[in-house]
Amino acid sequence: MSDIHCRKSGQIGHITLTRPKALNALTHDMATAIEESIDLWRDDPEVKMLVIDAAGERAFCAGGDIADLYTRSKAGDLDYGRRFWREEYRLNAKLFTFPKPVASFMQGFVMGGGVGIGCHASHRVVCETSQIAMPEAVIGLIPDVGGSLILANAPGRLGEYLATTAARMAPEDAIYCGFADYFIPVAEWPALIAALADTGDWNLIDAAARPNTAGTLQGLQPEIDVHFAGETFDDIVKSLMNGDSDFTRDTLKTLQQNAPLSMAVGVELTHRLRGSTDIYHALDLEYRFTHRAVMQSDFLEGVRAQIIDKDRQPKWQHDTIDGVPALEVTRMLMPLGAEALWKQEERP
Repeated sequence: MSDIHCRKSGQIGHITLTRPKALNALTHDMATAIEESIDLWRDDPEVKMLVIDAAGERAFCAGGDIADLYTRSKAGDLDYGRRFWREEYRLNAKLFTFPKPVASFMQGFVMGGGVGIGCHASHRVVCETSQIAMPEAVIGLIPDVGGSLILANAPGRLGEYLATTAARMAPEDAIYCGFADYFIPVAEWPALIAALADTGDWNLIDAAARPNTAGTLQGLQPEIDVHFAGETFDDIVKSLMNGDSDFTRDTLKTLQQNAPLSMAVGVELTHRLRGSTDIYHALDLEYRFTHRAVMQSDFLEGVRAQIIDKDRQPKWQHDTIDGVPALEVTRMLMPLGAEALWKQEERP
């Protein structure tokens, strides 16, 4: 079986990720296939909308396939990772700006690269099993694939919280935080997708959706808004250290596992993008970090600890989570000049 199945089905362009044993982790070839298909369907009058779904029960897409990226980077091939991110981000922008409705059906794990494929759709459907997260700080990266833009527009200070803690969002939290739109039980998906293919009528999704309910994050938001309101990540850490609640203790314990530089840059990204709807600007900022990631961040060490050796004992370049120099954050987000993600003519 191929890793992806792209086809026209009735009145929809239908993309199915078919790599369930690998939790549908996105490869370079899969991203290329998606981009080629949506380019063909963009102006195809027979295609009224897109549907993106995935095989298996465990995951829509649990992220990018970064083991190969790690191996090539360790061998000194810096261009591979930069090319992968550049092309992936181009796809994210095309999905965000696609001129026809795009419906994503996201069961199970939706993380990192999966957010870039599913959470820029116009009609984002979750179910009982959905677990959405931006866990990049765990491996020394930052929320990317346009996820920084969604985080920046989450209610209150939930964006900073999710960027630094890598917390997973249950379906009701994902809808509240702006990563999804509709809750529809997964058992109803096959019939709904078949009806979309027959009719091309995306209003059927609205008709099938259930009312959203309050989730865990909505209940935690008062404390999150207090402690994550600082100007910098260091301010957030100091606020949590001065707290005396189960929330502050548990949150500090979580933060101490993640890469300090990544969390500090994640907070800065969220602040720079707050209130923005410009996907091109968000991806440009993200690429400034990922372009430098192999040489200047904790990315390789994070992947080694979590994915390669799986010892879960990363040796971050900063020993503690407090006191990441502001200059280092600034350097990771400096413009790239001729190496920038977008040429001016590539932006609308």
